[in-house]
Amino acid sequence: MSFFESHFSSDENFSEQNENLNQEIIKHRSIINNGGIYNILDSLDELIHICIENERYNDALFFVNHLLEVAPYNSDYWVRKGVILNSLFRFNEAIDCYNKAISLNPGDSEALIDKAEAEANLGLYSQAKETLELALQSDPNNEEILFNLGIIFQRRGFFEEAIEYFNQSINIYPEFSDAWYELGFCYENLDMNKKALSVYDKFIELEPYNPNGYYNRGVVYAKLNQLEKAIDNYDLSIALNENLASSWFNKGNALADLGRMQQAIECFRKSYEIDPHDEASCFNIANIYEELGDLINAIKFYSEAIRLNEEYYEAYLARGYCYDAVGKFHLALKDFNKAISLSQDNVDAWFAKADLEYSLGQLREASASYRQALKIDPDNHEIWFNLAETCLEMGDWLEALNSFNECIKLNPLDANSYYGKAKVNFILSRTQEAVESLRNAFAIDPAIRIEFAKDYPEIKTSRLFKKLLGEN
Repeated sequence: MSFFESHFSSDENFSEQNENLNQEIIKHRSIINNGGIYNILDSLDELIHICIENERYNDALFFVNHLLEVAPYNSDYWVRKGVILNSLFRFNEAIDCYNKAISLNPGDSEALIDKAEAEANLGLYSQAKETLELALQSDPNNEEILFNLGIIFQRRGFFEEAIEYFNQSINIYPEFSDAWYELGFCYENLDMNKKALSVYDKFIELEPYNPNGYYNRGVVYAKLNQLEKAIDNYDLSIALNENLASSWFNKGNALADLGRMQQAIECFRKSYEIDPHDEASCFNIANIYEELGDLINAIKFYSEAIRLNEEYYEAYLARGYCYDAVGKFHLALKDFNKAISLSQDNVDAWFAKADLEYSLGQLREASASYRQALKIDPDNHEIWFNLAETCLEMGDWLEALNSFNECIKLNPLDANSYYGKAKVNFILSRTQEAVESLRNAFAIDPAIRIEFAKDYPEIKTSRLFKKLLGEN
């Protein structure tokens, strides 16, 4: 057993291991600074490996740089430095190191694989593909090269091509669990959910203690609307890792879809507890409280979501609806205006703002907001109707008439718009047009007659009007 195996065994807890590692780093740095590097070459190589495993990348970089000073033509050291720089997100420098390693050992497929990873991290997918294809020439049955080619295509959204490479890597090494996992992800993105399930089944068979497999299988079951099975899989992933926030979150969604609201809230609370920066969990809690009619708690959690993300326009919009419902109209208007400022093309925010302005008697402002909403969604019948009613109330008769006509274009069987058009024509003394609109309204919805009789009792009993309408 080596010194490092004895000092970093799995039986020790993290703090003890970390303290031992700190001591070894200090000791080796001291030896190097005192010129004794040649006495610790073997242990230094092992220490670099342990530093990388423990994400002590700056320490690892210090040591590998000193190794390269004494062995500048060692290609393995250049690869090791490339791995460290890649982990530090210094991808261009990492590529330079891999190129140096490849110049020293042109047939090093591992160096080419690592170089391709750094190129992909820079978004240089074409170069990464070329690098991997070069590696494949010298090592055609290397499942890792094929796997990484699959990853390149997957990252670019070319899932069918990625599937081909993942299948090739699995054909060479059937127990390649990572390839099974990514294969499932590709099928999932192609909405081939039954295939995705069978692939995740295989991954779980190979990795029965990996929570991500159960989580992904749960997601697919949810897509298939098999919500109880989805919840079972989320529970299995949580049993393996109770701090997997995404499983708690998705379980909450499934429970909410099943109408089990209190349980859903508890799941979202747990997700938020694990990830206190997760505004989506707060938003979902608020949404459930709103659905349950608990608007005070809904406002509280929408506010928390906004605290976490000041540009969360959906939360401003939703909180605005709640403020409106509890009678805090000016706070609601403030939230609707904020939602609009964050998303100018959001028709719901303009529509909500217009409706509230109408309720507050701000008719000019309401009509302007309705028009802004119609610029975004010109075929929205409900907005046209509300604009027509607002213009009618404002006394803007011609604009009201035009808006009712737009409603009828969008829905020729809309009795209310015909009746609104009739009312405008009565005001404009266009009796024949009013009568024609009434005929259409009565034909579509005879109940309009009752409303007309209440609104116009004098006209309803007029013999002339009855004659025009064709009544006895």
